[in-house]
Amino acid sequence: MQPYWELTFDADGDVDAAQRDRLLSGAESERVTDLLVFAHGWNNDQRTARNLYRRFFEPFDRLAGPGVRLGYTGILWPAIRFPDEPIPDFEPTAAPPAGPRDPGDPTLDEPTRRLLEVVFPGPANAAHIDRLAQLLQERAEVRSRLDEFARHVRDLVAVRESGPAHEFGDDLGAGEPAMLTDDAVEVCEVFLAMLDDIGATGGTGATAGQELLGGLRRRLWNGAKELLRQATYYSMKRRAGAIGQLGLGATLGLLARDVPDIRVHLVGHSFGARLVAYGLRGMPAGVRCVKSATLLQGAFSHYAFSARLPHDRSRGGALHGVQRRVDGPLMCCYSRHDDALGKFYPLASKLAGDSSSFLGLWERWGALGFDGIKAVDGARRVKLGETLPARGCVSVDTAAVVRRGGLPDGAHSDICHEELARAVCAAGRIARAAR
Repeated sequence: MQPYWELTFDADGDVDAAQRDRLLSGAESERVTDLLVFAHGWNNDQRTARNLYRRFFEPFDRLAGPGVRLGYTGILWPAIRFPDEPIPDFEPTAAPPAGPRDPGDPTLDEPTRRLLEVVFPGPANAAHIDRLAQLLQERAEVRSRLDEFARHVRDLVAVRESGPAHEFGDDLGAGEPAMLTDDAVEVCEVFLAMLDDIGATGGTGATAGQELLGGLRRRLWNGAKELLRQATYYSMKRRAGAIGQLGLGATLGLLARDVPDIRVHLVGHSFGARLVAYGLRGMPAGVRCVKSATLLQGAFSHYAFSARLPHDRSRGGALHGVQRRVDGPLMCCYSRHDDALGKFYPLASKLAGDSSSFLGLWERWGALGFDGIKAVDGARRVKLGETLPARGCVSVDTAAVVRRGGLPDGAHSDICHEELARAVCAAGRIARAAR
């Protein structure tokens, strides 16, 4: 995995200028022909991200064809993964140590508190986090405590209207997620029911409504903790868009200027897929250095690239037409085994005021990492290993390899497979010819 460079961005999309300059000069001096740029998704720390890059990039040198001089770039950005979540795509030695996890325990452990304080810094946010931890510890059977919990969650993830991340929250329009505005008890009921459905709470299968028959039961606080988790992920989703458009897009423009013959291949996982997609939107006009873009289990709307939304023909997705900025295919890798995207993402993405029924929720608010790109004229669908189109959107069904369990993240992080590396090489036309 050499030569390798890193690009670190802050929450507003500002890049570490020294790292950027080392990439620009190094790519030229190393005579790199093809640069692979990978953006991680929700994550704990830089060590975890680097382990991901090392494992994913490992096959590429031997897969690349003659005349291809590969370079590698890992993007580091301030995202979050709750420490109680498994990391199924890493060896046990690469995962942070943790004791046995009680799926029925909704409390906020100390590592999660410290992580939240890093991702949401400042004394006001520290006060919100302290109170959230207290409420989860108490698990009071008083409705007003859940209402208070929801208010603190909303205040924790709020951004200034003048802030650079404010406009990057949704891929289909403007508005707040319903989970932050709807009745707190009802929101927690829905999240608890979904946790029970995937077996993440050790529940007995009783519905949230049944749990409430005798008063507010403590188990509903599992749904409250999931509300906090999904709200912080919404904040990361918004942040990924800002970093991509304001930070990565400008950096790609400089790279095209300083190393005009370089071929760039963007790869993003989860919210990192959203980051690289918005990076395409943020590139200066006329830049054509990106030869392929691969979205691995992308955690954003399957209608993001649509020119006309099926439920509102007067509007399109936030990224409609962006695929034309890629001088090659924009490849979306999706898997039906991804519970994180197939179950929780639509619940967390539904906007306040939306009138769609619960039955229509997945169709309207679904993620492209679960069922592929939708409502784009000319978009193709193929299975993993089949021939890819030369240009345009293509959805690749990777369920044959992206399928490993491990709750609540499951198959979502199961991306380190040589078959996926081969697909990236095929999309970028850098693969060694088959014998």
